Amino acid sequence: MAETRKALIIGGGIAGMSAGIALREAGLTVDLCDQDPQWRVYGAGITITGPTLRAMGMLGILDAVLEHGYTADGIDICSADGKPLFSIDTRNDGLGDIPTAGGILRPVLHRIMSERLLALNPIVMLGVTVESIVWHGDLATVRFSNDASATYDLVVGADGIYSRTRQQMFETAPVPRYAGQMCWRLMMERHPSIVRRTFFLGGSAKVGLNPVAPDQMYMFYLEAQPEPVWRNEVDQHVVLRDLLQSYGGILREVADGLNERSNIICRPLETVLAGETWVRSNTVLIGDAAHATTPQLASGAGMGIEDGLVLGEEIARQTHVPAALRSFMQRRYARCKLVVDSSLEISRLERERAAPQAQTAVVEKALAALNEEF
Repeated sequence: MAETRKALIIGGGIAGMSAGIALREAGLTVDLCDQDPQWRVYGAGITITGPTLRAMGMLGILDAVLEHGYTADGIDICSADGKPLFSIDTRNDGLGDIPTAGGILRPVLHRIMSERLLALNPIVMLGVTVESIVWHGDLATVRFSNDASATYDLVVGADGIYSRTRQQMFETAPVPRYAGQMCWRLMMERHPSIVRRTFFLGGSAKVGLNPVAPDQMYMFYLEAQPEPVWRNEVDQHVVLRDLLQSYGGILREVADGLNERSNIICRPLETVLAGETWVRSNTVLIGDAAHATTPQLASGAGMGIEDGLVLGEEIARQTHVPAALRSFMQRRYARCKLVVDSSLEISRLERERAAPQAQTAVVEKALAALNEEF
């Protein structure tokens, strides 16, 4: 009987957990390490597209996501003063009965995915990082921060946009770059009038509201800045209120309700595409380590989940890991690059305050491509 192949996944985020689930189901032994001893998740809510929900179904978590998140078809486009302009129909025959949009709280998604993964009995090493990777033949020997070492048939770098694995694999690996916008996120109770993704265009910045649970939603505000701006968190509610002064309708209500207890996060948007290959021998980058995108298409998490699924499929199909990884690249590169490039194009249009129709045209074209099978 052939010896069971052994995989290491570096990083326990969305992409890493997806890969862990898919590789365990492909019959591999899986070790997963994450640098956080508590395996926590940061951030508030995330938007989910129909293609991401489809991938969640393939991963076996869709029912739980539908139960604990929020889904609805379509996107409503409003003016800065809150008046409806038009709507985008996101329904697509390729998605069948799957909803085409929604949202979920990040901690809830983390719980759903981690429970699914742990049920498959991987070995999880928390508070552990990778100190070095030494490639020999089709194998790699990894030394960990706890002085342990092991040899693997497959190593998966899923350690995020600031990936250390990317730098260990490639001497000239690209680093994240600022995309010209600060992203404000505000968690709050869902307003009864917000029943699906709603964008407010034509003002000083793009603003959106998205439900992530029956009783909760989040707002994003994409502030154009030539360089990242770091502000005192104590005063963030005052700054955000000022930024929203020119908006009307429900956004006026949101601005008036801001106070020092408001749940606000403000971070610079960054992006990176790790070249035309994310593979070295038996090692591959996935998720944000390979193709971190700005959030304009709400597809970062979806691309990470798809990466894990495709990796599992190719590893199950081919016994030679480097050959499987070459097939993985052929299936993933163009699709992920489309998300990165389209998101940056939408970001440019937002910063230039292009007409709403010009912005949404790029969104519709990209989402139509993403509805295709991967």
